[in-house]
Amino acid sequence: MSKQAVTEEILSGGVSGTLLRCADTKTGVVVLSGSSGRVDVGRARLFARQGASTLALQWFGGEGQVPGICEIPLETFFAAADCLVGLGCRRIVYVGTSKGAEASLLAAVHDPRIDAVVAISPTSVVWGNIGPGRDGASWPERSSWMLKGVPLPFVPTEPNWDASYVDGLVSYRGLFQHCLTSFKQEADRAAIPVELISAEIVLVAGSDDALWPSLDFAELIVRRRKQAGKATRLVSSPDAGHRILLPGETTPRSASHAHGGNDHADARLGRDAWDLIRNLL
Repeated sequence: MSKQAVTEEILSGGVSGTLLRCADTKTGVVVLSGSSGRVDVGRARLFARQGASTLALQWFGGEGQVPGICEIPLETFFAAADCLVGLGCRRIVYVGTSKGAEASLLAAVHDPRIDAVVAISPTSVVWGNIGPGRDGASWPERSSWMLKGVPLPFVPTEPNWDASYVDGLVSYRGLFQHCLTSFKQEADRAAIPVELISAEIVLVAGSDDALWPSLDFAELIVRRRKQAGKATRLVSSPDAGHRILLPGETTPRSASHAHGGNDHADARLGRDAWDLIRNLL
């Protein structure tokens, strides 16, 4: 895609975040960060430099929004697509990381306007809330998402789980694996119906992910879509972790929980995935 002049605009209200607008482009990208809640303008600029109008979406934690990832309306993401379509974009690409990847896949299930999804460090099932809902309460556990006012089925977590540690930081990978085994019926009901997604899908996952088993999730997505006759591209690495770095990114590690991987491996996997990602544009 040809490089064009880019204008940046802060959006608020029904659609919040930062919009990087490229004149006369037909491709729009929605960038969703994970549970950090970061409005990932840096990543959005990466796509804008490829000539795509890009929206770094703030989907929780902002003014008038749910303070945590708790029963977030999927309509939030449909509205983001509305915004880009309103700019004249005819190809819509979602790029989500971790919980943002979970949201991107769910949005693509229900919004046929989404032409492609890049799910980085994804999950194949819906999980419970991270942080409080509008009522300020984090417990009892609730779904991360809802649609038309109805919470989506989710895999519950085990509150008495014994944590493990990597480099002095808690690793949640074992917790997620434990919950999938302990709550198998709930996990079956909470599966994201990826076989219904008409969009192209690229999955990016590191085997050394210490936050959750994203490569296992990604391989399950590939198998389920293959059974439905749909192809899926998976880019993986044995030594990359949860934090995948696209070219030029220097996203800091979390100080509260382990990501696994290392700077070199995380960046190499991001570079390996970049050509596939650019092709989606």
